[in-house]
Amino acid sequence: MNEAPAAMNVIEERDLVAICRFRDLLEALLAKGSLQSAGIECFLTDDNMVRMDWFISNLLGGIKLAVNQEDAEAATAFLDEPMPETLDVEGVGEYEQPRCPECHSLDVNFEQLNRKVAYTSAWLGVPIPSPHPSMDVPILRASLNTPEPRER
Repeated sequence: MNEAPAAMNVIEERDLVAICRFRDLLEALLAKGSLQSAGIECFLTDDNMVRMDWFISNLLGGIKLAVNQEDAEAATAFLDEPMPETLDVEGVGEYEQPRCPECHSLDVNFEQLNRKVAYTSAWLGVPIPSPHPSMDVPILRASLNTPEPRER
């Protein structure tokens, strides 16, 4: 009279492949969201460990982005696509990505803050704003419609 339950939990075994490693959770979540929006099923591993204590990210080898074996090539190709030069924004029109004023690259990043000020601020426990010269990029200022800084 011992009948098996109608709905049994079955463990599905998959061949997952780690296609990327990330140090930061934010980058991993952005890549995961990009793949999911493209219809590619993916998973993050070690993300909860890094979420609890981000200092151990390097110890764990980072957060891994895993996909099914058959989707690995398509996922890698999707993540390796170049950044689009223009975006069509609904209601606004065409938006041109900011470029580096020197080399005209689309990969625009800001340098870090002044380390001496940042470490002193952390030691004091009080945030000290410190503008860095690299934060004054004319093309970004124009795209954000902010006024030019005055000479001191």
